[in-house]
Amino acid sequence: MHNIPTPYDLIEKLQDKIQSCIDESTCLVGIPSGGHLIINEISKKLGKNLNYGLIDGSFYRDDLDISGVNIKEKTSSINFDIENKKVILIDDVFYTGRTTRAAINELFDYGRPKEILLFVLVDRMQNELPIKPSFSAYELKNDNGDYINLIDKNGILSFEVKKIEK
Repeated sequence: MHNIPTPYDLIEKLQDKIQSCIDESTCLVGIPSGGHLIINEISKKLGKNLNYGLIDGSFYRDDLDISGVNIKEKTSSINFDIENKKVILIDDVFYTGRTTRAAINELFDYGRPKEILLFVLVDRMQNELPIKPSFSAYELKNDNGDYINLIDKNGILSFEVKKIEK
């Protein structure tokens, strides 16, 4: 079993790091569904002066047959210009890098950002692509391959850990 700190402790670390990176061109974009939950929490403290959005890269996944990701109606919601902006992409758990790659592909459908930073709560350190988080609140060494997901259970955030059958 993993001894991951609470989501709230990790979100606070993430929020502190985001706060130190914000400039006049910064916007925050979450990857559903974990990134959406994180943005909901940090927007309470960072305020409304920032642009917040969601990016769903499901259509750009290269591993749909094995990842278990279901393509739904497009759930991206970016109602602001990202051209020449600093985009802080936010996700709950970084694993192989495939979700991030797909989200970046989708992000470019909205414009060409000046910079993209990736901030995650948990880095599982198992990347399969040359993509790494710019900041992770927690690194999970000796990962045993369990599925880890940030969930909202009756208004309380927690990590759901499931054994993956091989």
